[in-house]
Parts: sequence; C-alpha cells; structure tokens
Amino acid sequence: NSAWHSDTTPSCCRMVSMALDVVTNDASALEDTDLDELASMDEAFSAGQLSKAQEDWVLITTARFGNTLHGFTFSTLERIGGTPCVLIGLMSVKRSSKRDQVLRGLMSEAYHRALMAFPDEDVVVGSRFVNADAREAFKDLDGVTPSPGDDAVGEERAWGRRLAKRFAIDKTYDAKTFTSASGAQDGFLDFETANPEKLDAELVEMMSKIPVAKGGAMVVYGWTMAEDLVKLGKR
Repeated sequence: NSAWHSDTTPSCCRMVSMALDVVTNDASALEDTDLDELASMDEAFSAGQLSKAQEDWVLITTARFGNTLHGFTFSTLERIGGTPCVLIGLMSVKRSSKRDQVLRGLMSEAYHRALMAFPDEDVVVGSRFVNADAREAFKDLDGVTPSPGDDAVGEERAWGRRLAKRFAIDKTYDAKTFTSASGAQDGFLDFETANPEKLDAELVEMMSKIPVAKGGAMVVYGWTMAEDLVKLGKR
C-alpha cells in the first residue's frame, strides 16, 4: 500500500489535499465487482478486455484519491531469457486534472515492485503503445526503443521480437517498425496528456504511423539500471 503525496505550498497558505493511494494485489483475487469498477472508469478498455487481462497478468495496481478510482495497471514481473522484466500488460489513467500524478504513482509502484523482486539488477520495462502521449510513462528509462531518429540495432530489434511474442502479438509484428498491424489492443498503456501541444513533434510523427484504427500497437521498452532503480523504486 503506497501513498504518493507532494506538497510544495508555503506553510502560511497550505491546504491539506488528499493523497494518492496506490495499492498492488494479485490479479487473481479480483471479483466481478472489482472488474466492474475498473470498467466504470470508462476510458479505453471494455469489461471483456479487463477480464482477459486478469487471466493474462499476475498483478493489479490501483490508484485512488479517496474512494475514487483514477487509474490501474495489470502487470507481471518475470525474466525473459534470464533478464528481469516489468511487463505492463494494460494500464489506464482517468482523464482528470490529476492524470500526471496518477501516472507517476503507477509507474513508481511498478519500479518499487521491480526493486523488491530484482535488487541489484538492470531491468527491462516494456509495454504496448498507441499514441505519443503515453511515452511520458517511460521518461525515467534509459535507451527507450524505438525512438525518433534512432536506427535500432540487432539486439534492440531482438528485444522487440521477444516482447511481441510475450504480448502474443507476434503474428503481425514487424521488427523494423516495432509495430503489430492488428490484434494488438487487448492491452496497452492508455494515457492522454492534457497538453498535447507540448509533445515532441518527431515522436508524434513516429507514433502516428501505428495503424491504430486496425487494432495495431507499437512495442516500446526501456532500461532502468540497478543504481537508478534504487532511486525510482524508493518509498
């Protein structure tokens, strides 16, 4: 159970605000009422997709202000070829004025779980994306791939293929573009910024080539080095 709260208001005029409460549990423990609540956030995913995510992924993390759900993540910590990985199978953040704080809280919880599971190791963090906005979630990672202007080398493409296989979207996956053309949206990192005008133009251009209307998604991953994970996952 994690509370993420930042307050920089001068003490002379400070107002106490409700902290973001971030909690992780086993996804298998979710009941129908829990899935209904997730679906009621009414963003990118249907009840059917959430039910499938419960079967596919081990952990469920929720982020709330008080009793109000503002975001959630289905994820798994595992090793791929011996390398520690955080796999974000599905994440959704409510389109509220607090969305940036919620995204940070969910990612901080993911890093904390990774630190507990893989101390003193470098970790890969991977997910599927359908827009440039969601790349904000990976801003603290090194070597985020693919990135505008970078020509991925063999090992980087190999990681894309490994993750595409793990996400079960390898049948239509193109290793050059890191994109699956269809059938890839049963889970992805669902986030929309309140300030799209501030997004990097080259990143927007690269991500705009994803065939979203046909069910396509891009595999994106990055690394957190062991020394950085200690900071990112600290409570």
